[in-house]
Amino acid sequence: MGLKIEKDLNRFHKILRGQIKKELKKFMSRGEMFGRKGQDLVSIPLPQIEIPRFVYGDKQKGGVGEGEGEPGQPLEGEEKKGESKAGNLPGEHIMEVEVRLEDLADILGEELELPKIEPKGQEDIVTQHTRYTSVSHSGPESLRHFKRTYKKALRRQIMSGTYDPGNPRIIPIREDRVYRSWKTVRKPQSRALIFFILDVSGSMGNEQKEIVRIETFWIDTWLRSQYQNLQTRYIIHDAVAREVDRETFFHTRESGGTIISSAYKLCLILLHEQYNPDEWNIYPFHFSDGDNWSGNDTEECLKLLQEQFFPICNVFCYGQVESEYGSGQFLKDLQARFLNQDKLIMSKIPNKEAIVTSIKDFLGRGK
Repeated sequence: MGLKIEKDLNRFHKILRGQIKKELKKFMSRGEMFGRKGQDLVSIPLPQIEIPRFVYGDKQKGGVGEGEGEPGQPLEGEEKKGESKAGNLPGEHIMEVEVRLEDLADILGEELELPKIEPKGQEDIVTQHTRYTSVSHSGPESLRHFKRTYKKALRRQIMSGTYDPGNPRIIPIREDRVYRSWKTVRKPQSRALIFFILDVSGSMGNEQKEIVRIETFWIDTWLRSQYQNLQTRYIIHDAVAREVDRETFFHTRESGGTIISSAYKLCLILLHEQYNPDEWNIYPFHFSDGDNWSGNDTEECLKLLQEQFFPICNVFCYGQVESEYGSGQFLKDLQARFLNQDKLIMSKIPNKEAIVTSIKDFLGRGK
């Protein structure tokens, strides 16, 4: 019974995974994929999944196509055409299923064909974990190796002549018991740091911030699947920059002008004061509508990118979210200066439908 339930559950998970892949791009642009997010799970609204099955009818009623009837005559239980009355058929139901973020990242990688990330630098961050690789003659009962204990008891009874094939009772004694034994393994581990930087000036409206909210969720989900040790920092800026928590990052009301260099300088201060670039894989993501206060400030940003960000970052990602109030000039300035710079990834995001393409732009190089 337990084996059948397990097989049915695995089958359901396979169907569920296929349904999520089918609807993934639609959900990625609409933001419905993460209605309720926990520490390791995300709740996904999906149409009710019907698993195909045979339904057997009543023997007394005959089979399909049997009995009298005229062309166009409705079947029993089916409403007649044109009748305006309450129906008796069920509607489409939406159910929420919980999916691990790890599985969601796998589906994202498969659907967008994202390459695995190759961490930069040395994997000099060492973690410890336990592996059960051997056996012992003593240990706690919770770690008893039942299969080996059974074989040892069976072998002893056969050799001593006490084994009865007609009544095959195997009773282990203390000398037969075998226990799993463990050892602590030291494993090198890379770690990553994400900076999400958001322009909250007056030209960035709610629609632009919603696009950023959706896209950063997917970026964060993918990078967490690539690094066991990941930290995320949030910076907002208009004419000045400040570090905030995640909730503030997505719900700050837009106001003021734009000085992009204020955010870049704050990011570098946090980096140099709290992190060793040789030990971290660093990913800044900056989202803006492309307006900046002056050409002089843009020139300072380009200098900071060239001299300070590119030498220490895996990549620096700039996403330009189109706004009816934004000029989009900053992207043009980046393209003019760094068109062939491998460390800079630029993406233009005109609307929510472009989120999928933008994510592939940012994560498709495997860096």
